[in-house]
Amino acid sequence: MRFRHPDGSTVHLAYCTNVHPAETLDGVLAQLRDHCEPVRRRLGRDRLGIGLWLARDAAHALVTDPSALRGLRTELERRGLEVVTLNGFPYEGFGAEEVKYRVYQPDWADPERLAHTTDLARVLAQLLPDDVTEGSISTLPLAWRTAYDQERATAAHTALATLAERLDALHELTGRSLRIGLEPEPGCTVETTRDALAPLTAIGHDRIGICVDTCHLATSFEDPHTALDALTQARVPIVKSQLSAALHAEHPHLPEVRAALAAFDEPRFLHQTRTLTAAGLRGTDDLGEALAGDALPDASPWRAHFHVPLHAAPAAPLTSTLPVLRAALTHLVGGPHPLTHHLEVETYTWQALPPELRPRARAQLTDGIAAELTLARDLLTDLGLKELP
Repeated sequence: MRFRHPDGSTVHLAYCTNVHPAETLDGVLAQLRDHCEPVRRRLGRDRLGIGLWLARDAAHALVTDPSALRGLRTELERRGLEVVTLNGFPYEGFGAEEVKYRVYQPDWADPERLAHTTDLARVLAQLLPDDVTEGSISTLPLAWRTAYDQERATAAHTALATLAERLDALHELTGRSLRIGLEPEPGCTVETTRDALAPLTAIGHDRIGICVDTCHLATSFEDPHTALDALTQARVPIVKSQLSAALHAEHPHLPEVRAALAAFDEPRFLHQTRTLTAAGLRGTDDLGEALAGDALPDASPWRAHFHVPLHAAPAAPLTSTLPVLRAALTHLVGGPHPLTHHLEVETYTWQALPPELRPRARAQLTDGIAAELTLARDLLTDLGLKELP
């Protein structure tokens, strides 16, 4: 979906396909047929943007087989789909029964991460629509915080500098300008936007910036305006923003609130949980850990890294951090010029919701994704952007 900003530039809105697990190119092609095109039709649009997730094997197949890459581009066009951004965070196995900490491997100190992200950039350069010259890729925020010492930090920074050089070369070769955004996430070396300032300033290349995920922003209790102003002042490029909402519990000390939160404690993904105390931010690596005994202070609200559907906040006594998303989006694209031109709805947890809230059929998932995109579209038009055909 494309929107015209009052300054005349185009803002792209997509939804991320990591909600449809696939490890192979055949699986990606099936996603386009079974999910992405039905969402487009459900919205009644001729064109729909998707934030494509390509696992290692799928990306490698595309970069080593030019005919396969041409075939994917043809299939996208045939189904009325376009790609200007990729989700390069998960490497593989995102559809496994238990993902948890595995999603942070390999990290940027490992050569596999550089090789995979290079593949993604080469693929994206060929998938961009003919009238689009800029693409974006979100990626792991360096590493999970444990076992990340100075030696690994140096290796990660070197890898990102090498990637920037490769993106420069790709621009010269193809005319397509691609940028990478580190995506701050609770528990990682770069947990907050503030944590991103030092490494990104040190790398000092305009092709390496940040991806602002509004669920992660909210989970860490960052004020959107303060965070985004700091990025602007530091001249850190906001490569893209993922529009998502976290789980919010206003009174976590109450038994009924604990019971409601327990329904979201599931075995597949990590749900880092945070609370803001007078002494600063406190947290646990997962929701179950927070609910067990007194691992986390409960005198103040809790937020959990659980991407809840944008259009459907959890039932009371819980809610979502949609207000944080609204505030961030206002700052990102509501001013005289957009701070980013790439927006992506990323609710990958539909099948991890409590059983009674999960889509029971493919059509229900299609309806849910379409409803999220409709909400995002309405937020953008309310800010003065004009929806394009």
